Amino acid sequence: MKQLVSDRDDIAERMLISLEELEKATNNFDQARKLGGGGHGTVFKGILSDLHVVAIKKSKINHKNIEREIGEFINEVAILPQINHKHIVKLHGCCLEAEIPLLAYQFVSNGTLSDHLHTEAPRSLSWKDRLRIASEISKALAYLHSAISVPIIHRDIKPSNILLDDALVAKVSDFGASRYIPDQIQTPTAVQGTMGYLDPMYYYTRRLTESSDVYSFGVLLVELLTRKRPSLCMSSEGDCIVTQFVELHDDGNQAKILDPQVMEEGGSEVEDVATLAVSCMKLIAGERPTMRQVEIVLEALQSTQGVCPG
Repeated sequence: MKQLVSDRDDIAERMLISLEELEKATNNFDQARKLGGGGHGTVFKGILSDLHVVAIKKSKINHKNIEREIGEFINEVAILPQINHKHIVKLHGCCLEAEIPLLAYQFVSNGTLSDHLHTEAPRSLSWKDRLRIASEISKALAYLHSAISVPIIHRDIKPSNILLDDALVAKVSDFGASRYIPDQIQTPTAVQGTMGYLDPMYYYTRRLTESSDVYSFGVLLVELLTRKRPSLCMSSEGDCIVTQFVELHDDGNQAKILDPQVMEEGGSEVEDVATLAVSCMKLIAGERPTMRQVEIVLEALQSTQGVCPG
């Protein structure tokens, strides 16, 4: 691991954290400090010696995919320190001493957007909060695509990769699949992402562009509008929630699929967000808006609601 990372001159020495420090921070990875876990590993809450509260991700290594998983770890350590945006999670550092890769992120206290949308309760986030969160995510993606010297494509935008703090402010996370796109060169890449959110054009052509993130963001907007997971139902023609949404929108019957809370709380801007979602999910990538254009639309919709853009 050390050798692999030392070969990358874009990973700074200052990012390295000792295993001893992380063990102290988590009380030896005490289960009481466990924040959650999944297929990719376990996350623990810890306090570093500089008093930063962090979320420490202990990756689960699948030896069949070890090269890819270590590649994702190195990728995240290379990309995140170069990003400075209030709606993107910060990486405090990494540990290379353990057999299992360890990453220490800014601790974001209130779970994921997915956690808040997909509860058993009949009501979820307010429409006002959903619109603001969508705007914050669009700002982060527009920054990645166009405000830094070498554009970065996230490749896995979905509600479970959007963290929320106590004020429900959004932070985009999980850059393991992200890629730099130097000089807009469209080279074939191995497809990565999550089914249901994955751009069909990217899936079929293996050519990755910023518009792939735009498609995923469109699906996320559908999820905010409906509280339905896009992976809920798949068919040979594609994802049926997305397909249903587009068809109902085009027929003027989208009320049939919208979350009743959105219908109750939202005004005319709900139709505008639905239209924006459909435009983001156009099958032909060139017909989709850029994330900067999406950001401008969502900012304007927030201002009509009297919401201060995040």
